[in-house]
Amino acid sequence: MNVKEMMKAAVMVGLVGGFALASTGPADAGKVRWKMQSAFGSSLPHLGTSAVRFVDNVKVMSGGDLNIKFFEPGALVPSLECFDAVSKGSLQSCWTTPGYHVAKYPALSFFTTVPFGPQIGEFLGWKWFGGGNELKQEIYDKHNLIAFDSFAIGAETSGWFKTEITSLDQIKGLKMRFFGLGAKVMEKMGVQTQLLPGADIYPALERGVIDATEFSMPSIDKNLGFYQIAKHNYFPGWHQQSSVGELLMNKAKWNTLSKQHQAIIKASCDATIAWSLIRSDAIQADAMKWMEKEGGVTLHDWSPEFLAKFKAGWDAVVAEELEKDPLFAETYKSYTAFRKKYAVWGDRAYLK
Repeated sequence: MNVKEMMKAAVMVGLVGGFALASTGPADAGKVRWKMQSAFGSSLPHLGTSAVRFVDNVKVMSGGDLNIKFFEPGALVPSLECFDAVSKGSLQSCWTTPGYHVAKYPALSFFTTVPFGPQIGEFLGWKWFGGGNELKQEIYDKHNLIAFDSFAIGAETSGWFKTEITSLDQIKGLKMRFFGLGAKVMEKMGVQTQLLPGADIYPALERGVIDATEFSMPSIDKNLGFYQIAKHNYFPGWHQQSSVGELLMNKAKWNTLSKQHQAIIKASCDATIAWSLIRSDAIQADAMKWMEKEGGVTLHDWSPEFLAKFKAGWDAVVAEELEKDPLFAETYKSYTAFRKKYAVWGDRAYLK
């Protein structure tokens, strides 16, 4: 090969190499592939469908460069073990709720919902602008985690029972799935509570592992089939007047994302909160009508006397937790201070 041919070959190699770099280097460097396990099935209204909507929105908004793959509950790790999996980096993210991390920090339930607490506007007001989420992030910082509120729903129902409850003596000794700080109240009532992920509740009811349950709103509970076993559903959801979930992420992985991708994730979470909240409120009346007409369910309202007993139970829980849990005390102080300030506006602006 003469010098001219050698130079020509070198140019061709350079062009081919440049093509390879252009097609596989910068373009691939901009693509991100994450795994996200959901605590809620993809077909479960609001809680799971919001997760599917979120990953679809992220993909479209990023032009396909940020692809977060949805995994069903338990597909990669048990639903209640997402905290550790994401912290260690074996999963980049989970679509879950702070209330599922209570084995680590019982006070984390506070950041999902509070018994006899506010409606969603006031609750998110505390979380976003009153210091609530900053307190939560201080905990997560210790575990290489970062989280954004990612979906929200309004009030839930407060229990599915196999028989009508005419006296609170009837619930003493019952084994009941119950969530969050409300579970501590039910324990004051003599109930044996368990925390179960949504997908595990129906089998537990069917096999008699639990006698009763609460989970969520009528449209969600209908999807899970509780009405097939327990025909008595109780209102209002004193334990969950509003509920907020989270996108839990490995902080080191988050820090590797571009500012654009971070902004897309945050904006998609905010949009999903609005969608899940508005849609869930809009369709509950139809679900309740179906429960009564087709599902054979009797819908009950707790009497003022029963609600007063639940409230007294909550007050007792607060007093105990303030004494023994400094994190609970710090969170409760922030929460109550915001509610007191908010009342200056809320008590005068809204119809009672």
